Amino acid sequence: MAGAEKQKSWQFIKDLQEKGEIFPVKIIGANTGGLLAKVNEVKAFIPISQLSSDHYPKVEDGNREKIVVELQKLVGEELKVKVSDFNPRNNKLILSEREVLEENVKELLAKYKVGDLVEGIISGVADFGAFMRFADNPKIEGLIHISELDHRLIGNPKEVVNLNDAVKAKIIDIKDGRVSLSLKALKPDPWQEAEKFFQAGQEISGTVAHFNPFGAVVSLDHSLQGLIHVSEFGSIEEMKKQLEVGKPHDFKVDSVKPAEKRIILKLKK
Repeated sequence: MAGAEKQKSWQFIKDLQEKGEIFPVKIIGANTGGLLAKVNEVKAFIPISQLSSDHYPKVEDGNREKIVVELQKLVGEELKVKVSDFNPRNNKLILSEREVLEENVKELLAKYKVGDLVEGIISGVADFGAFMRFADNPKIEGLIHISELDHRLIGNPKEVVNLNDAVKAKIIDIKDGRVSLSLKALKPDPWQEAEKFFQAGQEISGTVAHFNPFGAVVSLDHSLQGLIHVSEFGSIEEMKKQLEVGKPHDFKVDSVKPAEKRIILKLKK
């Protein structure tokens, strides 16, 4: 692109941003970070974080190859976007589809407030949580973060919800056209009575639910969970030799801290 033509293109892009214009672009490529497009022959990028919930790659395990496969389905499609950021000197042009959606959704969200209970359908499951589409307003889709699915530690959102499940959730935040939801807020908190059922020194049995970088998460009675730290075994490898996911094992309660939602376990000796 010649110098004068290039300058004209960047001026056009600047005008689009200043006016807050919504315009269509054709998707010409995809990579692990997002989608590729062009505006007046200027290469543009739409990061995954700037995609609408409809086009966001809801890949359960965060696998990069699967993400690219999902994004490639959009190549050849037209998306409505806004200019999010640009820098002619660095040839950087960032577009956003999410900002377009947020403008539309803000009006729809005006009828809702934090604390409201809403019903909907699970429209997607990712490694960080689940998406729920409102039953009374399908254009609105909220996120239930993995930490808001249940009071216990969840290794995979599918332990609690699956695609197309009908659920009821509580709105815990509304910001910039995005809605955060909670299933946990509608469930009784088992930690309120944790000290009634478990005390330091008590010998108990529990089933290993999953491993994490800190140790093993153990499912206990009364919908509670405990953690046995990897330091009890000396290494992750040794821990996985002695404990098996899905199998019951005997433990000793080291401490119970309901305020921190934590029961620390040790090996029974």
